[in-house]
Amino acid sequence: MIKRIFDILFSLFITLTILVWLVPLVAFLIVITTAERPFFFQERVGKNGKLFYIYKFRSMKGIPPVNDPLLSKEETNRITKMGYFLRKYRIDEFPQFINVLVGDMSIVGPRPERQEFLNNIVREMPNYAELQKIKPGITSLGQIRFGYADTFAQMKIRARYDLVYLDNLSLWTDIKIILFTILVVIKGKGK
Repeated sequence: MIKRIFDILFSLFITLTILVWLVPLVAFLIVITTAERPFFFQERVGKNGKLFYIYKFRSMKGIPPVNDPLLSKEETNRITKMGYFLRKYRIDEFPQFINVLVGDMSIVGPRPERQEFLNNIVREMPNYAELQKIKPGITSLGQIRFGYADTFAQMKIRARYDLVYLDNLSLWTDIKIILFTILVVIKGKGK
């Protein structure tokens, strides 16, 4: 309950201080620089296997394959110039504060995966299924220690960090991860 209250208050603060001006600005820049729709929605697996749509600013051109999920390494030719900037500073993730407000995600938690990737990880790391007991997050220990995963091997490395998080759940752990995430964003350490 404390985590949920924290998530709501933190998300409301970000929404009222940052998203109110960031969303229209970034949406406008995406439209004029790429002629693409500014937002991207993709089905992900949440707590207890519940499917939901994650919200992001669009960083790639064109439509992703529906039945053939690709890792970002396989789609680098689709990333726009604006998309590189959004990813570097993790700005593409900001719409996920709406996911937190509606209850699909938490501020901190394991990254929500697509069903096929989740199945592959669980097949090789059965204890990864334990992460389905908590809400996925905008940021995670795996995100700050490893970053975006470009290959399945990298996804497994990031998954190990998320399992460490599961063993150390606390509000203090969440606060430390948020502070490290702010540093990653300021330094432009995204990829």
